[in-house]
Amino acid sequence: MTPASDPIVHIEKLWSVFYSAVRAAVIHKNLDLTVQAGELMSIVGGSGSGKTVLLRQILGLEKPARGQVTVLGQPAAQMGAEGAASRVGMLFQHGALFSAFTVLENIAFPLRELGTLPRSLVHDVAMVKLQMVGLDPAQAHKMPADLSGGMVKRVALARALVMDPPLLLLDEPTAGLDPDSADAFCALLRSLHRELSLTVLMVTHDLDTLFQLSTRIAVVAERHIVAVGTPAHVMACKHPFVHEFFLGERGQRAASLLHKPPAAV
Repeated sequence: MTPASDPIVHIEKLWSVFYSAVRAAVIHKNLDLTVQAGELMSIVGGSGSGKTVLLRQILGLEKPARGQVTVLGQPAAQMGAEGAASRVGMLFQHGALFSAFTVLENIAFPLRELGTLPRSLVHDVAMVKLQMVGLDPAQAHKMPADLSGGMVKRVALARALVMDPPLLLLDEPTAGLDPDSADAFCALLRSLHRELSLTVLMVTHDLDTLFQLSTRIAVVAERHIVAVGTPAHVMACKHPFVHEFFLGERGQRAASLLHKPPAAV
């Protein structure tokens, strides 16, 4: 584990390049980003700006063309090694539950793959996580096809947290949810972030989610981070993408949520 003063995620001089038969497409160029312990940082950017690519590089699933990505004091390339699930949890955009597994089997999957705990204890831990995300024990034996969109997200979140990782990555966590379900899921994330002392890095384009959750926002444009800071600080940035994204009608309506009491979990 890294000392408290060290960043949880440190990205320095990152280049992301994808090659085709005719050309090389540079997605990131000299991108720098630091995520400190306890933050709930959101990454925003236009389509094709490489937001999800950054998550994949933090997970060690892709290797940058140049630069360094360090996670919890270790090179991100080592995240695929044994024990990685105990350091980083990942919530995929559409949940990515195993369709042939029950809710409880999905949540327990990382622990069963680890193979170091008795089955009875794995069951008990998975049940605790199920209830932690606000689901009734009666849901444990349902199949993913029987769940609502909001329930799928909660099961996927329980699976991401089953190993008690200090870092949680979220890819569009409220995508596809109706407004009430999205608000309830944001309230759950905010509560877990506080109670579990999590560090959270989230990719989202949803402005309501962005303003409800973010302690800081990083804006990706022109292949690097053009603004990073509190929501108010970023909204004051003069960059054209920031102005278009945050200061239009949708952005101003979402920003007004900052002055409203949070929804209940």
